[in-house]
Amino acid sequence: MKEKSVLREEMKKILREIDGSSYAAKSKAIHDKLFASKEWQHAQAIGVTISRFPEVDTEAIIMRAWEEEKRVAVPKCFPSTKSMEFYFLENFNQLETVYFGLKEPILSEVELCPKDMLELVLVPGLIFDEKGYRIGFGGGYYDRFLVGYTGSKISVAFSQQFVKNVPTDHYDIPVHKIVTNEVVYDCTIRK
Repeated sequence: MKEKSVLREEMKKILREIDGSSYAAKSKAIHDKLFASKEWQHAQAIGVTISRFPEVDTEAIIMRAWEEEKRVAVPKCFPSTKSMEFYFLENFNQLETVYFGLKEPILSEVELCPKDMLELVLVPGLIFDEKGYRIGFGGGYYDRFLVGYTGSKISVAFSQQFVKNVPTDHYDIPVHKIVTNEVVYDCTIRK
């Protein structure tokens, strides 16, 4: 099996080939499936990363959550400790651009969200399999954050990001569902 770093680069190349109109249509199909899920409908507080192209658009997810009066929390990574915490976001002006072009909350303008308050976390990644395992972007922040997290874990991904098997390590934590533009995978029944 290929190294995770090689798989990451191959998938980034595939995703960069998605054209703008296809990207928008596929993101909308994913959003519609996510918004119809019981996990979304029941959650009052969600954790979600601010996406960057070519990831599935999360700005529309955040705006929909606000429209539905859900609380939205976004992650802040702390590279010195390799840890991550979520902070409540009330508007996009509370974000700043940090390393690698990521958008994170401005700590002086946001409130810490306790992990147990999040009923749903949208877990990002590049590559996924039907068991809910994923290859992320290489920092391990979500794997560490998800230890002890008991709420729903869902990933949103384009169908191109789905593979038969993802190489795993002992610390990898699978998600419960993967919502793609074509289908919703319930990973809890595929163990």
